[in-house]
Amino acid sequence: MTNISLEKAAIARPGQSLFARFRLRELVLIPVIAVVIVIGSFVSSSFLMPENLLNILQQSSELSILVIAQSLILICGKFDLSLESTVGIAPMFAAWLMISDVSIGGSGIGISGYAGIAVVLATGLLIGLINGLLVVKLRLNAFITTLAMLILLRGITLGITNGQTLFDLPEEFLYLGNAKWLGIPASIWIAGLLFLFFGLMMRYHRIGRAIYAIGGNPEAARVAGIPVERITLGVFIMGSLLASLAGLLLTGRIASVVSSQGQNMIFYVFAASVIGGISLNGGQGRIIGALTGVLLLGLLQNVLTLSQVAAFWIDACYGAIILLALIITRLSGETPRA
Repeated sequence: MTNISLEKAAIARPGQSLFARFRLRELVLIPVIAVVIVIGSFVSSSFLMPENLLNILQQSSELSILVIAQSLILICGKFDLSLESTVGIAPMFAAWLMISDVSIGGSGIGISGYAGIAVVLATGLLIGLINGLLVVKLRLNAFITTLAMLILLRGITLGITNGQTLFDLPEEFLYLGNAKWLGIPASIWIAGLLFLFFGLMMRYHRIGRAIYAIGGNPEAARVAGIPVERITLGVFIMGSLLASLAGLLLTGRIASVVSSQGQNMIFYVFAASVIGGISLNGGQGRIIGALTGVLLLGLLQNVLTLSQVAAFWIDACYGAIILLALIITRLSGETPRA
């Protein structure tokens, strides 16, 4: 039975319990999240304050969008390590074009904030297109190709402004990252809507089921009439578009573009994806699982920060979490692919 058939069968059984429908592996982090919340309430009285919870969600919103992007690519059976560099270079290039003062690192062109937003998204689209063509058309290894692209884009980001931080950007360019809708940061609404959209698409739409089929067995998917190359290319483009959007939100939140923007985010992206049940072998995992992974990392970081734990110990915890998730994956019968 193909992955598409399995997906349809999982949806079609009305007698299944909620846990069975979504698969236990995707929801296994919910009790862990509950435990972290309880611990956090004892660590600090401010942990459960609405302001702190909103702060956790807002700081996790950019990571959430990157996790959606990486999850789509992983389910399709590929990797994209360059997403973190796209978070930096897309808004950096736009900011460089918007700033008319050359003495502070600008280009002197001075385009508008709305044009800057278009540049951010166009940059993401172009990067995704190049990655997709290299992997799909030239059949280069996705891991090595996107690693090289990560290094290339990071170097370009530093070279554009000689490592300077660009600030004093137009309000419309910063709006999505610092605005509030109904008292809640706009970035939280955007991340939530994207999780809902892609979660439903991957579960119910034919394109989502095709992505699962490609990740499970691309040759069988091709025999079944699925346009494997076109969909894989589209997944790379969508992933980079989402990464550029995450960069725009991050820029708005901090009201500037730093030369190191996005650096090391890919480690947290893989941590959230893997512990959320997204398989490194492709064809398995759900967006809801990735969401629980993001929430766990965000809550854990906040609890450790409130406990005044040093930042490097937080990174060590993330590394331990990834290793534990890989061990569980191995014991469950899957073999992580190099």
